[in-house]
Amino acid sequence: MRQAVLAAAMVLGVATVAAAQDNPMVAAIKTQHAMVKGNLVKSAAKMSEVDYAFKPTPEVRSFGELVGHVANANYMICATAIGEKSPAPGNIEKTVTGKAALEKALGESLAYCESAIGKLTAANVHEEIKFFTGPTPRLAVFAFNNSHNMEHYGNLVTYMRLKGLVPPSSEGR
Repeated sequence: MRQAVLAAAMVLGVATVAAAQDNPMVAAIKTQHAMVKGNLVKSAAKMSEVDYAFKPTPEVRSFGELVGHVANANYMICATAIGEKSPAPGNIEKTVTGKAALEKALGESLAYCESAIGKLTAANVHEEIKFFTGPTPRLAVFAFNNSHNMEHYGNLVTYMRLKGLVPPSSEGR
């Protein structure tokens, strides 16, 4: 009897995870995250070390500060979505400098979000959590993060164009 209960629990556990992974909305969030991740990482790699300090106008963030801002936001938003404390190593935008360090921070923050998306289950995907936009389903918090990343990829595209670089999403055209 004990083995049957254990087997049933394992089947239900696998089915619950599979249900979240089979959810077309979760799949779309994962696909969108992968797309913007690629563009952000490639953009960070393309910009020269010296141009990480570039600001189109004095009032806006530098390219490097934007990369740091995206890393901070990834940690904050994705941690909120799964009910964890942000594992960010401080305020990346304000404290991390240099191309290599910012590329590393960005990559690690995106990997953290990828891992966090993987923690969605059929039981929690629609659960409303406290978010700064108000009560929000967990899945929608990840959608917000993808939108935020795309917004700032758009900023990076402008910076790259001003420096004569072709952004990753336009390469090969």
